[in-house]
Amino acid sequence: MKLSHGLHKVAVPPDSGAPIRLGEPARIAGKEDRAGLVLVVFMRLLAGLWVIQGLLQWGAILLPSQPLLDNVSSVRGGTVIFFAIFDLVAAVGLWLAAPWGGVIWLLGAIAQILIALGVPGSFSMLWAAANIGLIVVYFVLTWRAGHATTAPATSIRR
Repeated sequence: MKLSHGLHKVAVPPDSGAPIRLGEPARIAGKEDRAGLVLVVFMRLLAGLWVIQGLLQWGAILLPSQPLLDNVSSVRGGTVIFFAIFDLVAAVGLWLAAPWGGVIWLLGAIAQILIALGVPGSFSMLWAAANIGLIVVYFVLTWRAGHATTAPATSIRR
């Protein structure tokens, strides 16, 4: 679009990582970014929950009342070992509010839901339902933070 005296209106591409960086573009513009802040606080609370969950899995491995791998099936033992590692990696990514942290957490939460459905005695159905609720909240907060930081996507350049 041609403006006066050689000025052109150029569309600025949206920054896909902006919702997770505490609303950095909004702070530069002098606006508050409550949706981004709420998303980061949610991710940090979720990280704390996942640290506890990962440590409980490590407790089942390192401090069992009876040898873990002798008394359970290999699938159940494998899930304990998998989530002992995966939950803590997801917690670190969530705490850092890194985009990869959300992805790792989503993969872990979906895996927990599927394992709760397929491996009896691993995760309760209540925990699977809680994971579904947390996933929905995460997507809603991410969507809100993404739309809160997208101001009019144009700038004037000479």
